[in-house]
Amino acid sequence: MPMLPNLSQTAQALASGQQTAADVLEVCIARIEATDARINAFTGRRFEAARAQANRIDAQRARGEPLGPLAGVPFAVKNLFDIEGEVTLAGSRVNRSNPPASADAVLVQRLQAAGAVLVGSLNMDEYAYGFTTENTHYGPCHNPHRLGHVAGGSSGGSGAAVAAGQVPLTLGSDTNGSIRVPSSFCGVWGLKPTFGRLSRRGSFPFVASIDHVGPFASDLDGLALAYDALQGPDPLDPGCFATAVQPAVRSLPQGVHGLRVGLLDGYFMENASAPARAAVAQAAAALGASATVEWPDAAQARAAAFITSASEGGALHLQHLRTRAADFEPLSVDRFIAGALQPAAWYVRAQRFRRVYRDKVNALFRDWDVLLAPATPVAAPAIGAEWIHINGQALPSRASIGLLTQPISFAGCPVVAAPMWPDGTDGLPIGVQIIAAPWREDLALRAGWALAQAGVAHLREPAL
Repeated sequence: MPMLPNLSQTAQALASGQQTAADVLEVCIARIEATDARINAFTGRRFEAARAQANRIDAQRARGEPLGPLAGVPFAVKNLFDIEGEVTLAGSRVNRSNPPASADAVLVQRLQAAGAVLVGSLNMDEYAYGFTTENTHYGPCHNPHRLGHVAGGSSGGSGAAVAAGQVPLTLGSDTNGSIRVPSSFCGVWGLKPTFGRLSRRGSFPFVASIDHVGPFASDLDGLALAYDALQGPDPLDPGCFATAVQPAVRSLPQGVHGLRVGLLDGYFMENASAPARAAVAQAAAALGASATVEWPDAAQARAAAFITSASEGGALHLQHLRTRAADFEPLSVDRFIAGALQPAAWYVRAQRFRRVYRDKVNALFRDWDVLLAPATPVAAPAIGAEWIHINGQALPSRASIGLLTQPISFAGCPVVAAPMWPDGTDGLPIGVQIIAAPWREDLALRAGWALAQAGVAHLREPAL
């Protein structure tokens, strides 16, 4: 069963009338039905509602009515986003007894307002606490490029669904790396925006002080198109700090002209395998970058992110941990309980450090526009793997996958994850993080566009 063209191509074909929304949707549905028994990306399907929406879009187009930039483009969302009339599972068993959502999440509403067609919800680590989407309740999500390997997490279904060609656009969340890790392992484009840039209203929280939400897409132009549709202030979300829309699509053709691009060294190279370092070197060569930069206090930031995640996550689920611990994911329940038992002084100290840390990070961008680093230290491990090996050192797999993403999100910087295909991974991808100063997503997207134009960052169709 064929894949759809990439996101921007699909949007253009729909806008030009070359394809109808109904026809595009049927290709999407057929692809999901043909592949998802092997991928396990979807935990919920709403095909009949999608067909009705696609038919409405085609009728509007036939009447000559104005349509949004994503009119007819299929999309799916991590199952922590509210979908009206459905229970928001957040990858859990506990949430099954919750009432259905009374409204769509704000980002779902914004994509639908732009014309995108919602086809279902996607697999994830329970309550977003994980890097692999080896979900005991709903089954592991499989990497489309090698089915015996993980898709990453916690937004594993979001990355895998794009990589498998099931949909060209998905939504995920990223607290410690949960957009960037699946992007890296599955070889797709992802955007973790600035902390507070996009509304989180209607998404199930993990760590309120670090949670980000953002898109995955099958091409860079499409990623920017989706990001522009998602932008906007939300006065009803106290964690959304955006005051205006800053269009990114029109900045893309500027590429890297005039951009100051640096390579993160030290911690980020010491904790990266040879293929991960090669991916960064390939990106740097395409961008004409060679100068190295030291990111301040990266190891301490990762430790503080762990403390913050455990404390806030444990507190959020404390009542259910007391009464329904046996219903939690075995891979995360002990960490939730440990977090609930952490001394408050640890959490306070982590937050004091964070304030000083962010000032140090922001100071880097006086001299640099974007910085490059691997998104993951290795390519996707096998499902069930307990260890990964980095430069001769064996490290616990599930915790160590976020080594290179946690320090960045703890500072709140925007990151584009670019899909790269270095040698030495047996055909699996490893992503590169393109990091910019807070509120400068446009610069990271410009650098990503240059990598796409150079042909070094792109999707590869899996052999499904």
